[in-house]
Amino acid sequence: MPESKPARTSRLLRLGYVLEGITLGWNVIGIAVLAIAAIAARSVALGGFGLDSLIEIGASAVVIWELSGSGEARQRRALRAIGMAFALLAAYLAAQSTYVLVIGYRPHHSVLGIVWTAATAAVMFGLAVGKARVGRTLDNPVLRTEGRVTAVDAFLASAVLAGLALNAGLGWWWADPLAGYVILFYGLREASMLLQHR
Repeated sequence: MPESKPARTSRLLRLGYVLEGITLGWNVIGIAVLAIAAIAARSVALGGFGLDSLIEIGASAVVIWELSGSGEARQRRALRAIGMAFALLAAYLAAQSTYVLVIGYRPHHSVLGIVWTAATAAVMFGLAVGKARVGRTLDNPVLRTEGRVTAVDAFLASAVLAGLALNAGLGWWWADPLAGYVILFYGLREASMLLQHR
């Protein structure tokens, strides 16, 4: 028996909630893991990625509100708040990464950071594909957009992973703050788009 349109929509909405719930849970755990790893290694990139995870929690919350039928005015306010958070993240990373490069500070190796960012990249790529498919099928632009944010999160994890691996494997200490600049660029781009949202 073919699935009715309301039943299919309801099933896809539930799947959207599940995908956002996994994203939310992963990032909540990630904040704790990244804080431990960043402090132990004194890594700018891990610290910045941890702050990015905090912002991603807010983005997931916005999508969950939108899927539950929240008002547009509330959504606009939430998106602008996330945009301000990205702007603050960018300002922090600009100052910290530049300071670390200028003084030549060498972060320690971080096995925990390498393992977590590698796992995060894989999980976020998978979630991004799922959100894109569900958002496209539901014709939900908010879920599709957040899917792109999740994909960027996976790319950021890959950039941080590369910086950590280059520091650990080749002693390229400057790769860590350079990975911080990657997150800085992303933060500025997201802040610009979200703060212009009307």
